[in-house]
Amino acid sequence: MRAPRLASGGAIREAAATLFLEKGYQGTSMDDIAARAGVSKQTIYTHFPNKEVLFQDLVLGNASRVETFTAELQRTFDQSADLATGLREVARLYTRFVIRSEVLRLRRLVLGEAGRFPGLARRYYELVPVRVYKALADLFQGLADRGLLSIDDATLAAHHFAWLALGPSMDVAMFDEERLPEPAELDRLADAAAGVFLAAYAKSPGTVGRRTRS
Repeated sequence: MRAPRLASGGAIREAAATLFLEKGYQGTSMDDIAARAGVSKQTIYTHFPNKEVLFQDLVLGNASRVETFTAELQRTFDQSADLATGLREVARLYTRFVIRSEVLRLRRLVLGEAGRFPGLARRYYELVPVRVYKALADLFQGLADRGLLSIDDATLAAHHFAWLALGPSMDVAMFDEERLPEPAELDRLADAAAGVFLAAYAKSPGTVGRRTRS
């Protein structure tokens, strides 16, 4: 009997995600979700006691993907031939992970409902942006310890890197989803961000082409 229930839970989450992103929290009812999922409203209540819990499950469930992504950041850098290439590849991975319609729509939704759910917004920030900043800071501190970067504040450097990579695209796409950059443009912006970051933080010109593994 558990398999159908799990399947219903997945259908409910998918339906809720679509509707919350399209219509917002206030504009979505449990009846809407039930109709979209093809289940009864009572079935929804066997999984989620109310709409608020379902909304929180959706937001925080998406946040769980960050752990896999942060591990991939480090792995991507480690597989690169040198410092400059590694930072470019990390910037490309980062921009492609964030500058996507589904991610930006969720971010808009969380921001739009922050007044109603301030605790949830703070939790999302801690679970998503903060964890990515920490992963980047750990990467950059490791590079500084090896003499490849000159960094006094690794967390600040992580913020610099993140906004160099994401800022131009996110600034537009958060307001106009139809203007999401094409992959080639994302890569161009990511490469430029890595170049500016290196100009600010490289230990010396000779470290840029140094191999990432000592």
